[in-house]
Amino acid sequence: MNNLKMAWRNLWRNSRRTVITSASVFFGVILSAIMTSMQYGSYDAMINNVVKFYSGYIQIFTEDYHENKTINNTFIWSDSLAQIIEDIPEVTSFSPRLEYFALASSQEFTKGTVVVGVDPVQENNITGVKKWVNQGRYLDPDDDGILIAIDLANYLQIAVDDTLVLYGQGYHGVMAAGKFPVRGILKFPLPELNKQIVYMEMKTCQQFFSADHHVTSLVLMVKDHYKLPKAMRHLKAQIKSPFMVMSWDELQPELVQMIEADRAGGLFMKALLYIIIGFGIFGTVMMMVSERTRELGVLLAIGMQRSKMAVILFLETCLIGLIGTIAGVAGSIPVIIYYFHNPIPLTGDAGQTMVDMGIEPLLYFSWRPSVFYNQAIIVFIITLIVAAYPVYRAYSLRVYQALRA
Repeated sequence: MNNLKMAWRNLWRNSRRTVITSASVFFGVILSAIMTSMQYGSYDAMINNVVKFYSGYIQIFTEDYHENKTINNTFIWSDSLAQIIEDIPEVTSFSPRLEYFALASSQEFTKGTVVVGVDPVQENNITGVKKWVNQGRYLDPDDDGILIAIDLANYLQIAVDDTLVLYGQGYHGVMAAGKFPVRGILKFPLPELNKQIVYMEMKTCQQFFSADHHVTSLVLMVKDHYKLPKAMRHLKAQIKSPFMVMSWDELQPELVQMIEADRAGGLFMKALLYIIIGFGIFGTVMMMVSERTRELGVLLAIGMQRSKMAVILFLETCLIGLIGTIAGVAGSIPVIIYYFHNPIPLTGDAGQTMVDMGIEPLLYFSWRPSVFYNQAIIVFIITLIVAAYPVYRAYSLRVYQALRA
């Protein structure tokens, strides 16, 4: 305890030196925290773009539908299956879907499209699709109209209150054909969705495809992807063949590969950052010890033990690291909070690249606790490693040379 008090007092005998040394730790923590927050934020944004725009965190469908996505491999939606899902606390909401292909036509224009039958209320709880209505209105329960994506609507030269003709093949080869009024036009941030999606109320869609009470899949949401593993364990324990449960990462393996590749690059960049931080801290600590060479020589000359000096110098460096780390975490919190609520818009080639990848052109930040404490721990460990230098100097210092410094 006496050594700790002496180390603390020594720090503030030269407050400028202490502040300069702590500042190197401070900026190291801030830089690493902001870089990590940007990295995690981009991953969360990629995942959210997939799950909240369309796929959900989890999907349930039949094994046959997984092998061959045809309307003949649908299943009848039952209350028993709904009860299993409702009893899993990690699942926040779920929605049935009936998805199949059809040919959309308006006047002389035709184009292939994906028809998605949904429960308007449940689907909005899952994907928030209502907020993407750019013109017109959202679907009502038992609505006989449709919502159409904006690029598809522009290609077909169709507007709100116009009629869209759909042709296709229904359940077990039955002809599917119908005319549907356009209730609204959707404008998604993702270009691919804007080119092909038509939403229809579930019962209307089932009648169109002659598949009463049938659905192709159930889409489930959890609070966030950290709750996903536990929800998957519960679902797979209770839902057996002929059904199967798949998570977003199983449905989107290419996105997982992209995130892992970016994570590997991010680790390399952070390693370089930590090396720079380490040398920055080492440089300031070395300067601090060099400035005190004569002082340390005098202390040894009047009888201070080298082990006691080494402990005090080590504690001084640790305290400087602790001050800088705490200040760095405190300084990074308001910056990250601001950018967490106000993502940075990306323009030019970088923004266009993200749009082409189906991602909103925004630079997101993460607010995970690990963003802060992981970086604080790593930078503090670097400081402890650097603290070995003052200990080495305490044991290697020659008194007669130090007194002449």
